[in-house]
Amino acid sequence: MKAIKTAVFAATMMTAATGMAAEVSGNVALGSEYFFRGVDQAGGEALSGGFDVNFDNGFYVGTWASSIDFSNGPELDYYLGYGGSLTETVSFDVGYLFYGYPGDSSLDFEEIYGSLSFGDATVGFNYSDDYFDSTGETTYLYVDYGFSLGENLSLGLHYGTISADDNESYDAVFGDTIDDYSISLSTEVSGVGVDFSLVDSSGSGALDADTQFVVAISKSL
Repeated sequence: MKAIKTAVFAATMMTAATGMAAEVSGNVALGSEYFFRGVDQAGGEALSGGFDVNFDNGFYVGTWASSIDFSNGPELDYYLGYGGSLTETVSFDVGYLFYGYPGDSSLDFEEIYGSLSFGDATVGFNYSDDYFDSTGETTYLYVDYGFSLGENLSLGLHYGTISADDNESYDAVFGDTIDDYSISLSTEVSGVGVDFSLVDSSGSGALDADTQFVVAISKSL
């Protein structure tokens, strides 16, 4: 874990010191809820933000944080990856992602991920050899599709499903395998992004989404 923190910091400092070809960007957002794969993480409003360093050769590193209502602290993630184009209409993205919980490091977990995008559609997966709260191996598969409804207005559709190789330990914490769904309407007002989403889940736990409305405002930095 120390290595990926160092990589994020080193990439940022190297870019600033040498002028190597890279783009540094940031973001901040405030949402009425924070759902992760159909599971409530914040119990209400959530403030989040992060930054990315994207290199011209396709490599990138970044970090992202959000307020949550467990672990006695925020969620703090680090990631690195590589993306590019296979054809004019097909692109790919692969990488490594660390989910950190400084208030309770026993909840920390890692994933590798990959995706292919075909025009406006993306299919992808995330794999963890020891998922959140030590619940064993899991694979998350998802499909996203987004399209424009007109100038400055777009619609996004999402479906994802998570399954566990070690069903006994996973079910003991989360219950049955969870499917999650969302429909999002996005626009921009005076440089501020506004997203309206309906989030649902097949999970039956107290924290699983049940056709819930979420609004978020965001700003790119």
